[in-house]
Amino acid sequence: MEELTIFLSKSLLSWLAIQVCLALVFLFYLHLSQRSSLPDEQLPKTAVILSLRGADPFLSECLRSLLAQNYPQYNLKLVVDSQTDPAWQIAHDTVNQLGATNVELNYLRVIRHNCSLKCSALLQVVSELDNSYEVVAFVDGDTVVHPNWLRELVSPLSNPKIGATTGNRWYVPTGKYWGSLVRYAGNVSTVVQMFLFGIPWGGTLAVKTEVLRHTGMLEMWGKVLNEDLMMHKVLKKHGMQIKFVPSLIMVNREECDLLGLIDHLKRLFLYSRLYHPQWIAIVGDLVSSILFPTTAIVLLLISLWFEQWELTNQLFRSYSIYTLGLLLIMLMLELGIRPVIVAQGLPITKLSPGAVLKMAIAIPLTQWVYGLAMLSSLLRSTVKWRGAIYRVQGPWNIRLIEYQAYDFLDQPVDSKISL
Repeated sequence: MEELTIFLSKSLLSWLAIQVCLALVFLFYLHLSQRSSLPDEQLPKTAVILSLRGADPFLSECLRSLLAQNYPQYNLKLVVDSQTDPAWQIAHDTVNQLGATNVELNYLRVIRHNCSLKCSALLQVVSELDNSYEVVAFVDGDTVVHPNWLRELVSPLSNPKIGATTGNRWYVPTGKYWGSLVRYAGNVSTVVQMFLFGIPWGGTLAVKTEVLRHTGMLEMWGKVLNEDLMMHKVLKKHGMQIKFVPSLIMVNREECDLLGLIDHLKRLFLYSRLYHPQWIAIVGDLVSSILFPTTAIVLLLISLWFEQWELTNQLFRSYSIYTLGLLLIMLMLELGIRPVIVAQGLPITKLSPGAVLKMAIAIPLTQWVYGLAMLSSLLRSTVKWRGAIYRVQGPWNIRLIEYQAYDFLDQPVDSKISL
């Protein structure tokens, strides 16, 4: 047991050092990256696609922000799952209130049974675009963007080596649900990982139209469950890059309970297992982040039971240093992201001593929740998303086995809870 204790202590501290280095790389990129913004006459005509099933908590604000872009030529293409969907009325009313003329509101006319509903919606819009659209941008209903969002998203595509641009989601580190804090803690790590692996986020993503049509990506979307994870591999195969744009880190202020979060994570882990180009690296990261500290806690309790005080002290010290180090990484990244949030004109969330204490408690809780979700995802052959159920027999073998229109009764009781 003594040798195992020494091994665990060294492993925890070594893994902490690696995570500190990765976080610093990310922060240096944020600090050194310069905003790229083309003049109006050089900005290509762009289609912004938003597919909706259910009314996200801040959907009205999302639509208003998308229709107030500092961009000369763009059209918002809305595809709602059905005309009885609660999102339909919100979208219809918002567009009418604003008197917007650069928006098209449609419902999903063809429900494909061998891909996700979102992929069906994206394919419906892209197939109807004329050749004047040089760029297609994608956004999610939980994303409230700033006025220069589209300009900053599209401008880097002027570089012929860049096939797509993306941002990422940043959750607020406070909330009344523990699920919100656990989601925040996990997302801090995920944002760094996605940057390092070059993985795009479908909630803020732009792709050259010719890239979509000439790389076979549209054909792939017709038989997959997730549209963004596989893009890295496709673009790399064609000699193109995905550029992460720091100014497009979008704040998400929705809430989340633990049960809802676990279901969400199960889907994400399943998507990653199917389409992430570095799935083995993700598994290695999870094992290091979950197995090592959890084993240390178990050994700590065993050594306490058998009154092995020296081992208890060593394990407690190593685990405490590791957990405190993770908390400092979270705070370091939170402070590093804040200039981006301020530049978007958004208020900064104050970190009270109580909130910081909750963040510290959320660290081991995050490890256990993520571990449970990952193990559960390995055994799944079906996935449920907003009432639609898919059978998954492989990355390219997807079947929609149960579908019904989303209903007002499906909306959460708490209007701020993520769908």
